[in-house]
Amino acid sequence: MSTPQLFLPHYAYATSRSYAPSTQVSDYGGVAEAARIYPQRSVTQLFMQSTLFLIPGEEASPSKEQKETMVVPTHVRHPLAPLTPEEIATAVSIVRAGPARSEQIRFVMVKLHEPEPEAALFYKPGDVVPREVFLSLLDKAVGAAYEAIVNLTEERVSSWKRVEGQPGFILEEFLACEDAIKADPRFQEALARRGITDLARVYIDPWSAGHYGDPEEDAHRVLRTTVQYLLDPANREENTSAHPVAGLQAILDLNTMQVIRVDDFGAIPIPQPQANYLPKDVGPLRTDLKPLEITQPEGASFTVKDGYRVNWQKWEFLVGFSPREGLILYHIAYDGRPLFRSVRLAEMVVPYGDSSWSHNRQNAFDVGEYGLGWLANSLELGCDCLGLIHYFDAHMTENDGSTRTLPNAVCMHEEDDGILWKHMRYRTGHVEVRRSRRLVVSFIASVGIYEYGFFWYFRQDGSLEMDIKLTGIMNTGAVPPGVKPAYGTLLNQDGLYAPNHQHFFCFRLEPMIDGLQNSVVETNTVPEEQETPFGNAFKLVTSRLATEEEAQRDINPLSARRWKFINPNVLNPMNGDPVGYELVPHENVLPFARPNSSFMKRAGFVTHHLWVTPYHPAEQYPAGDYPNQHPGGAGLPAWIRANRPIENTLLTAWFTVGVNHIARPEDWPVMPVAHAGFLLRPNNFFGSNPALDVPPAHAAHG
Repeated sequence: MSTPQLFLPHYAYATSRSYAPSTQVSDYGGVAEAARIYPQRSVTQLFMQSTLFLIPGEEASPSKEQKETMVVPTHVRHPLAPLTPEEIATAVSIVRAGPARSEQIRFVMVKLHEPEPEAALFYKPGDVVPREVFLSLLDKAVGAAYEAIVNLTEERVSSWKRVEGQPGFILEEFLACEDAIKADPRFQEALARRGITDLARVYIDPWSAGHYGDPEEDAHRVLRTTVQYLLDPANREENTSAHPVAGLQAILDLNTMQVIRVDDFGAIPIPQPQANYLPKDVGPLRTDLKPLEITQPEGASFTVKDGYRVNWQKWEFLVGFSPREGLILYHIAYDGRPLFRSVRLAEMVVPYGDSSWSHNRQNAFDVGEYGLGWLANSLELGCDCLGLIHYFDAHMTENDGSTRTLPNAVCMHEEDDGILWKHMRYRTGHVEVRRSRRLVVSFIASVGIYEYGFFWYFRQDGSLEMDIKLTGIMNTGAVPPGVKPAYGTLLNQDGLYAPNHQHFFCFRLEPMIDGLQNSVVETNTVPEEQETPFGNAFKLVTSRLATEEEAQRDINPLSARRWKFINPNVLNPMNGDPVGYELVPHENVLPFARPNSSFMKRAGFVTHHLWVTPYHPAEQYPAGDYPNQHPGGAGLPAWIRANRPIENTLLTAWFTVGVNHIARPEDWPVMPVAHAGFLLRPNNFFGSNPALDVPPAHAAHG
C-alpha cells in the first residue's frame, strides 16, 4: 500500500507525489496498471497529463482570441466523447450486415460502450483505445432480445449474445398500441357499457406491466393501459387527465400487437369539470410582471472544446448523453484535481400507493423500462433556459436503426447564485462580500404526463449539487361522486382524484478523489456521553464502511449524517486526515410499500439511501439491466451478496433520492415545480475557503 502523502497546491502537487504499486489493488484499481506502464510518473501526473488534466507548462497556453471564444474546436477526440451520427450509422450498418439481418429487428438502444476507467483517464492523443458501440436489439418476429458490441476501430461485431429478459419499450410500440386496442371488440364493448361510442375521443396511455405472477408476463412482451376521454372534440389540447375512464384496462402483446385480454372492474362516472391550463383557459393573466433581462456583454465565462469538453471557474468535465440514462458527466475535476469519474442518474421508479384496480399495478421504471434520454426535450431559449446558452445535441437511433438527432437536448448556462461569502468588521465597518455564480448543466424529460428536470449546479466554492425538478400533470383516477378515496386526494367535487405515490431517483456516483483508490466513511454528530461542566458538548463520530453490507445506509437528519468519499493515501496537511468530498442529503424518504410487494422485489435499491460497491463494468443499473417484466432481485441486492471489500479501491456509490407525493389541490392541473436532490462538497479537501480568490463584483444600482 502506498504511503499517505500530504497534498500540496496543485501545481506542485502535480509533480510531487510518487506511487508504489500495491498487491492489494483490485483488478479494477487502475492506478497500479498505470504505474506499471508509466513507472517514472506520479499518479497525479498520470491524471493531469491526460487529455483532460494537463499539467501547466506542458501544453501551450491558449491565446487571447481562444479565451474569448466560447466554443474552441480541437482535433483530439477523447474515448468518452459522445458518439457522432456517422459513428452510429456505421455501427448500425455493421450489425445489419452481420447477425442482425432480420427485417423485424428493432433498435431499442444504441449508445457508447464506455472503455475501462484506466483507458479513459490516462488517455493521451495517439493512444489506441478501441471505439465501441453498445446496441440493445429486439427481434419482433420471435420475441428475442440481443446485445451487441461493435468495434468501430476494427469495423466488426466484437460481441453478440441473446439475453434473457425484456428490453425497455420503444417509441413505435407506444404509438401503435392505441390503434390496436381501440380495434378490439372486447374493448369497444367495455366502452359501450359506459356510453362511449366515438373512439376518436378515447385516449389510451401505455404503462409498463410489471410482474405480478400473471401467465402473460412470462409468455409475452406486454403493456397495460389507462384510458381517458376527450370531452370537447373541438379542443385537441384539452387536459384529458381530468376525465379518466376508471376501472378499464387492456393488456396488449407488443410483439403481435394483439390484445390478450380486457379487464373491466366496473364503470365509474367520468368526471366532467374541465381542467385546462393554456393562457386562453385560465382567465385574465397578470399584468404587473415587468421584463427581467439577463445579459453578459463580454460573453460567457465557460469554454467548450470539441463540442463536449467544458472548462469553467477551475471546473473541468466532459458532457455525455445516453438514450437510457440521459445526461452523463465524466471526469469531473476542480483546479486540476480529480473528483469523479462520472455522475449520472442510473434508475428511477414511481410506485403508486393506491389499492384500486386502476392503480395497484402501477410502478414505472422510467430509466430501465422507458429510456429517459429517449424522452428528453429539445430545450428552448427563454423558456427552459435563460441567459447566454450553450446547447448540446444528443445523437441516438430511431427504432428502425436510422440516426436520430435531438437538438438542444442539454442546456448549459451561468446564473447568479446570491451571496458567496460576506463579512463586516464591526470595529472598522469594512465589508467584504462576493457574489456567487453557478454553472448549470441540465436536461428535461417528459415521461408521459410528468416532466422531470435534472440540473447539475457547479459552484465556485468547489461544490456540486443535483437539483431534481418535478412538474407536469399528475396521474388521476375517479371515484363515484360523494366518495372520498382512501389512498388519494380529491381534486374536484365530481370524483376526480390523484393517488398517493412516490418517486425514487438512484444516482450512480463514481468518485476518484485525488486518485482512483478511495474509501467511504460515515459521520454522525452525537452528544458527549461523559459529563462536561455545562453539559453542552457534542462531537463528530466517524465510522469507516469496510464492506458492501456495512455500506447499506440510510439518512438520519437527527444526527446530521453525512457520507464522505476519501482518499486514504492523500492527507490534508492542516490536520493529517485524508482529503475528501462529502455527500449531503436533502429531504428524503424511504418506500412505504410492504417488503413482500412486487414493487419492493423489483426495486430493491430503494430499501436504502446509500449503497457502495467496488467498481465492476457489468454493474451499471441498480435494478438490473432489464427491469421490464422482471420478477425482482436483480441489481444491487444481487451484487452485494458477495459482501466485497470497499476500502482503498475503485468505487461506485449509489445514492437514492426519495420524494413522497401526497397530492395537494394546488398541484392541479399542472404541478408547480417540486425540488429534490443532494449536494457534493469539499470536506477536508482544501486548506481554506477555495473561493477567496473570486473577485469582488462592481456595484451597479439603477
